[in-house]
Amino acid sequence: MKKFRPVFLILTLALLLSAVSCEVLSEPRTKTYYEYFDTVCTVSSYGRESRAEFAKICDELEEIMKKYNRLMDIYHEYDGLNNLATVNKNAGKAPVRVDAELIDLLLYAKEIYSLTDGEVNVAMGAVLSLWHDCREAAQKAPDNASIPSAEKLTEAAKHISIDCLVIDREAATVYLTDKDASLDVGALGKGYVAELMAQRLTGLGATSYVLDLGGNIRTVGTKRNGEPWVTGITNPDRTASQAFALRIKISDTSCVTSGSYQRFYTVKGKQYHHIIDKNTLYPSEYFSSVTVITPNSALADALSTALFSMSYEEGLRLCQELGAVEAVWIKPDGTLLMTDGIDAISVK
Repeated sequence: MKKFRPVFLILTLALLLSAVSCEVLSEPRTKTYYEYFDTVCTVSSYGRESRAEFAKICDELEEIMKKYNRLMDIYHEYDGLNNLATVNKNAGKAPVRVDAELIDLLLYAKEIYSLTDGEVNVAMGAVLSLWHDCREAAQKAPDNASIPSAEKLTEAAKHISIDCLVIDREAATVYLTDKDASLDVGALGKGYVAELMAQRLTGLGATSYVLDLGGNIRTVGTKRNGEPWVTGITNPDRTASQAFALRIKISDTSCVTSGSYQRFYTVKGKQYHHIIDKNTLYPSEYFSSVTVITPNSALADALSTALFSMSYEEGLRLCQELGAVEAVWIKPDGTLLMTDGIDAISVK
């Protein structure tokens, strides 16, 4: 998975909570989970349901998290379930019969690949795993930290074609035709799950919820008084006096940030983060963070990654083409760039 340990660039739920703390009877009912997606997940209700009703809703939402946590796992297999680890293990060998939910996720991932011109590529596992392994090794032995060699990256890049991902909905199978290819849905997985949870809440008639899956914020409805919540976009510059680069109002939408300043490791004084540019095969250097606000959390998650590795001009053009997408880019020098609609939702 991606960017989960520690959670990077969190759009802090604490600020969301403080934004409603002055309301009468506004303390939320909250349940926190530590078992899923290698991060902290929180469900908060500001509605009027009873504790028993809230507990029942949380049980339903947890079932969604539990299932997709297993389906998207690339490191472990589970008895009675074929997941991404199973598909990767059988690359170049045979198609794997999987649940319909995994097929839907991978078909969506292919749509996102086309939408972002390949910036979000779930078949990029061969390259991502090299960086993951070096990052893990650096955590255990910082003095021996290293980056993948150019030779290994170049070789791995020969095995990241999305065309090797063959999905047969009728047969309910997924097959990687390249034996050295592997799947990794970290660039959109949490957002996809958050959106499914939000849709379930809407189906249950919920009108005032905040979901936080490791910093992927998805709100359902508004505060009880009909006003939006307020959340902060973390300032990547930890030395700055202002903790937040910008505060924005959100309701019935998602807000997701991808960034470089938390999930990284250091080699010879240089920091290497986890968002890899498909063209260079090295961490992207355009921005320190990119935040996307759009109703669909799966799209927000994917776009926050895609825009991080695009120039501002390319990213802005994509947001305008899609419509109903707002974004905030923060450059390494601290400069803020944003879509036109941000001004209307920012807190002055």
